[in-house]
Amino acid sequence: MPAPKLIIAVCTANICRSPMAEALLRHALRAEPEPLRSCKVISAGVAAQTGTKMSENSRSALKKVGLRVDEHRSQLLNQDLADRADLILCMTESHRAVIQFSLKSPPNNIFLWREFMPKGVEKEIGDPYGGSLAHYEACRDEMVEALPSLLAFLRSM
Repeated sequence: MPAPKLIIAVCTANICRSPMAEALLRHALRAEPEPLRSCKVISAGVAAQTGTKMSENSRSALKKVGLRVDEHRSQLLNQDLADRADLILCMTESHRAVIQFSLKSPPNNIFLWREFMPKGVEKEIGDPYGGSLAHYEACRDEMVEALPSLLAFLRSM
């Protein structure tokens, strides 16, 4: 299987978790050789309202690790986006289920962000929405913790 060209990070509203995941994966892929370096990474939500800005705490959590994301606007994961995706990375099993049941032609390339972590490790990333900055930082750190296993999976594709 060739390396993915379009990866979509998915959460609920596309304002907290998936935009952080998008920024973190985009940053990590810059250090990878081609063809991974050229992968396009975007994010979407299974219940997103189009055009909403990223939450301030998500932006702050990313800024603390040197990443700036000012231009993000939420978008709904629709059939067209799903059809174009080489890989869809969800934050929870419920996101995967919503995609599988809500799209007319559900893709078979849906995984959890932390799915490739060792057995016994929590695979889902909880929603920090409405929580303190510390909750968002913990969420970000769960994503960062999974990056080595996720990158290993991407290299194996």
